[in-house]
Amino acid sequence: MKIIPLADRVVIKTVEAEETTKSGIILTGSAKEKPQVAEVIAVGPGGTVDGKEVVMTVKVGDKVLTSKYSGTEVKVDGEECTIVRQSDILAIVEE
Repeated sequence: MKIIPLADRVVIKTVEAEETTKSGIILTGSAKEKPQVAEVIAVGPGGTVDGKEVVMTVKVGDKVLTSKYSGTEVKVDGEECTIVRQSDILAIVEE
């Protein structure tokens, strides 16, 4: 199954959190925060949303930072994804 987002929505998949800190401390499952870095899987066409013209600035493959509890979580073919509005994306991560 393939998800095609509408309007200014973006489908993202969270990037797995590090299991150890930079100093070498191994994190347990309860000590990990929900990851905020995600990879863009699909992008909507943009257009007019709430009377304003929206131009999509993210593209498939971008790594982005999102608000912690934004979007709607869905499961597609056994993989968990989140659908967010482009305005919920805080930044694009460049490596």
